[in-house]
Amino acid sequence: MGGCHSYGKGDVETHDQNLEFSNIPVQKLKNNNTKAAPSLEEKPYLLSVYVSERITDMDMKTLSSLPDGFDKAEWMATHTIAFFKHINLFSSALSEFCTTKTCPTTAAPGNTTYYWQFDHNKKEKCSAPLYIDYAMSYIQELLTDENVFPTSTGSRFPNGFPFLVQKIFLYLFRTLTHLYWAHFREIVKMEMHPHLNTLYIHFMTFSKEFDLLEPMETAIMDDLTEALHRYNNV
Repeated sequence: MGGCHSYGKGDVETHDQNLEFSNIPVQKLKNNNTKAAPSLEEKPYLLSVYVSERITDMDMKTLSSLPDGFDKAEWMATHTIAFFKHINLFSSALSEFCTTKTCPTTAAPGNTTYYWQFDHNKKEKCSAPLYIDYAMSYIQELLTDENVFPTSTGSRFPNGFPFLVQKIFLYLFRTLTHLYWAHFREIVKMEMHPHLNTLYIHFMTFSKEFDLLEPMETAIMDDLTEALHRYNNV
């Protein structure tokens, strides 16, 4: 399908042991809670009332570290699949709010816009729902490819497997970034922020453990990452 294009510092344009989080069905995430969300600042996800909440006190470092005797590729594959399922679930739950009208570009903090790059270097500045659809479809294709994510006993992972996992984590990170930046009001109103915070902490801890994301890419969310670690003693 393609990938992303680099604008300066990445494919963006800048102007100026496993954790089962909850397996919440989309129907439950999309509740009918009518409680009004408080007045939100530019980065409401940094407010202590929200950033201090998560759904478990489990040690994310322990959950992310490779157990003794466990195959590293298998460990990475298992977590990659789990992260994809959870992040895809969140994006689906917010799909009625993330539309071509509300999100004509894939916006992120720091006046950042993500571009999608097709084959032959064709670039597209697309809406957030379209970008996320491209990303999730691309990841789904990889996860169901037996040559990339083998499921048969005795099958070997390809030599470039770590690189492919890095690419998947890049798209998942950008999806999380957009959800926090553009849709935190809806996330709070639906009382999903403790679940999202837990998912984000685990995702970033695992990414750091296996060097799956470049610091230059994740810098726009460093304030959230640091706040979540500080408030949750991670």
